Amino acid sequence: MAALAERLIEVVPFAAPLGAEIRGADLAHLDDSTFAAIKQAWLERKVLRLRGQRIDDDALADFSRRFGKLDKAPITRTGRPHEPTRPEVTVISNIVVNGEPIGGLGAGEAEWHTDMSYNEVPPDASVLYGIEVPEGHGNTWFCDMEAALAALPAAMRERIAGLTCKHDATRNSAGELRAGFRESYTPEELPGALHPLVRTHPETGRKSLFLGRRRNAHVMGLPQEESQRLLDELWAFATKPEFTWVQQWKTGDVLIWDNRCVMHRRDPFDASLRRLMHRTQIQGSRPY
Repeated sequence: MAALAERLIEVVPFAAPLGAEIRGADLAHLDDSTFAAIKQAWLERKVLRLRGQRIDDDALADFSRRFGKLDKAPITRTGRPHEPTRPEVTVISNIVVNGEPIGGLGAGEAEWHTDMSYNEVPPDASVLYGIEVPEGHGNTWFCDMEAALAALPAAMRERIAGLTCKHDATRNSAGELRAGFRESYTPEELPGALHPLVRTHPETGRKSLFLGRRRNAHVMGLPQEESQRLLDELWAFATKPEFTWVQQWKTGDVLIWDNRCVMHRRDPFDASLRRLMHRTQIQGSRPY
């Protein structure tokens, strides 16, 4: 346990290659020195959890803006934002009111992904706040793409150096088709961004795998079958248990993860259980 007594917070690393809990911080009343300690821990551990928070959307946005400018929420299935007055807030929920879902992703599985990697400039980070959580259900898993790259056999690291992958923009992380897109495209026509398979972290200088999303992904310059084999091998390796940590949610939890070097997924849960979360995302820079 690493103590930062002068700032009255503790950074408690998890028994995993990534992740830590921050204790003693109130995100509704955060001074600059405490935030500096939180950001330092975040760059080192990639995923941070702060428990017992009681914040509104203003406080969530204010905390998130300390990391950088905020992105607008991604396109929903309907093409409309869930929070019209707060376009930077994404509502993630399975709750239905008057026949309409109040948020996205429902109660099903969210597959391994990097947030909004289908954009030319994906977000640097995501901040997720558990407002109403069915404890023990809908766990969120994270995997350390920096550790996965370091553990890859040397021949594979050499093979993927310099390769570029197209990231599918047509579906969300639950596999749902977004408004305005067709069911299928050829790899050449597929809407989405091109990113290196290995990216450099702009703040730490460390390198990590950058796989983004598996569905419809294609390694440019390779025949389709070879691209699929390579991506299947990389995904199977990167998501091994030794590179992962699981978040078991409690109401009041706030998580922030580094979207540049971490992937995540969510377990499905019983749709009769209510779950409500609000998320913000910090604008990023073009992967290189």
